[in-house]
This record gives sequence, C-alpha cells and structure tokens, in this order.
Amino acid sequence: MGIFSTIMSKIFGHAEAATTGATADAQPAAGTPAAAPATPAAPVDVDAVLSDLASKAGQPLNYKTSIVDLLKLLGLDSSLDARKSLAGELHYSGSTDDSATMNVWLIKQVYAELAKNGGKVPEGWAH
Repeated sequence: MGIFSTIMSKIFGHAEAATTGATADAQPAAGTPAAAPATPAAPVDVDAVLSDLASKAGQPLNYKTSIVDLLKLLGLDSSLDARKSLAGELHYSGSTDDSATMNVWLIKQVYAELAKNGGKVPEGWAH
C-alpha cells in the first residue's frame, strides 16, 4: 500500500468508524482489499475528521498547512524519506532536495487528491 492510500484509509476509515460507531482502527471486512481504499458513498468531511484527531493528539499540530504535521496526526512516518516517497507517488516534478518547496506542494496535493477521491476539503486547503 502506498503512502497516499494509507492517508486515505486513515481519514476515510476514521470517518466511517465515527458514523458507524466502530473504532477508528477497525479491521477491513473479510474480502475487502486493504491496499485500495474504496471511495466513500458520501463525501467525507476531511476537516471534521482531522479536527477530531487533532483534539485527541495531545500536542498542537498544524495539519492544514504542514505535511509533516498531517502525517504525524495520522500516525504515519513523517521522515524526509517518507515524504520523498509520497512526492514520487503523487508525481512531484520538482527537486526533492528542496524539501521546503516539496513540502508545500505535498500538503496542497494531498488535499487536492483527497478531494478527487471523495473527500470534502475546505476551500483554500487544496489549490
């Protein structure tokens, strides 16, 4: 499973768990492929999911504008190598040696991709 697929699974899975009353770390149903998260039937309110997770994080995280903080919020590897891998998955064409520029692109691209895949993302989060 790629990093972006994991991000989608964490966010959409958390939303699904909240609406069904299940726990956020519930296992997929038998026969459900874990590698490809299904697009949700109804748009997932990404802001609501992330706000809920942030309220339980125990530390302030600027997940709206920081890819590092978003990955931390989701319990994922936020190392430079992980971010370079995510940049490759999302077809970043700039230099991964310029991590500041790459990080700004990544956070915008992640929210844009979430919106394309059934996420309701507030205006200004994805360009």
